[in-house]
Amino acid sequence: MKYFGLVWKNVWRKKARTLLTILSVFVAFLLFALLNAIGHAFKAGVDVAQAERLVVIDKISLINPLPISYRNKIASTPGVAAVTHQSWFGGYYQDPRNQFAQFPTEPYGYFEMYPEHVISKEQLDTWAKTRTGAVVGRELAEQFGWKIGDRIPIQATIWTKADGGRTWEFDLVGIFSTDDPRGTTAFMLMNYDYFEEARAFGKGTVGWYVLRINKGADPVAIANAVDNEFANSPNETETSTEAAFATSFAKQFGNIALIVQLILGAVFFTLLLVAGNTMAQSIRERISEIGVLKTLGFTDHTVLGIVLAESVLIMLIGGVLGLSIGWVLVQGLGQQMGAFLPGIFLGPSALLIGLGCMIGAGVLAGAFPAIKGMRLTIVDALARR
Repeated sequence: MKYFGLVWKNVWRKKARTLLTILSVFVAFLLFALLNAIGHAFKAGVDVAQAERLVVIDKISLINPLPISYRNKIASTPGVAAVTHQSWFGGYYQDPRNQFAQFPTEPYGYFEMYPEHVISKEQLDTWAKTRTGAVVGRELAEQFGWKIGDRIPIQATIWTKADGGRTWEFDLVGIFSTDDPRGTTAFMLMNYDYFEEARAFGKGTVGWYVLRINKGADPVAIANAVDNEFANSPNETETSTEAAFATSFAKQFGNIALIVQLILGAVFFTLLLVAGNTMAQSIRERISEIGVLKTLGFTDHTVLGIVLAESVLIMLIGGVLGLSIGWVLVQGLGQQMGAFLPGIFLGPSALLIGLGCMIGAGVLAGAFPAIKGMRLTIVDALARR
């Protein structure tokens, strides 16, 4: 802190150059925050050992449906407390850009399986009795201005109706919220019985099953038991955690985790080049000043420390801003995409890693210019005045 004033003035010697460098650092760490949070979602929850809810999908591909007859067999597996099912509807509201998750499911079975989603008993009962009924999360209702009693047309992209149409109309009979601060309610639930009756194909199937295990039961043993039950059948199964299921869903679009790592690597390599060039230019412009500092008694190691401090300070200014804005954006991203990809989260460990990257990148970017400044002799430095 003794030389902070000197370091601060040197950082802002060329304001435009410094601001551009800080902007580069800001963008790099904003991307770090966003990509790290998405990467966390792809790595989270693969371990079955601590799971309370498991998801059963087709072993070959998520897009292959499972027979509805599997429900009773799964429910009879020792250790299974409850079973329900969901399917992916795939539709949009009014405009193709208004896409969100829609799931045909069992009214009572769903809310029993997900107690963190809260709905009034009256609305739940109404939904169960209403053939064309649907309930939506509060976030979705607020986004489109929906209220109970509205009739909502959804344009299907997958499921045509038996009459050949693609427009499904639902009566909004309930709005639910969530007790999970990291959860999302930006999705719609529709009555499976209506979906089964009205669709043109795929009758007698569901997308996947969700099961809750008894307290104290071994989730690994239960997962193996379920999969063994359907081994060598036309529709073999794979049982995993909810997070692993969401990851497999998203991985249909490619190896996102690898793409994230490659992007981060390219971003930080470019960042080092930009910051290193900035520091090199700064030292070249101040060679004679470094000679004066040494004449006044500044040691070689003090000069080294001052230059490195300048580099690290630039990284910290841009990096902290980038991580801060990134953290805010991640909260919104987690709510919007939670139904598709749970686990989008930027935790304290990621923030600490980001801080370490700032300091490390600052040291690496400033190392060569700092060593050059340290090795300058007074005579050589003053000769370049």
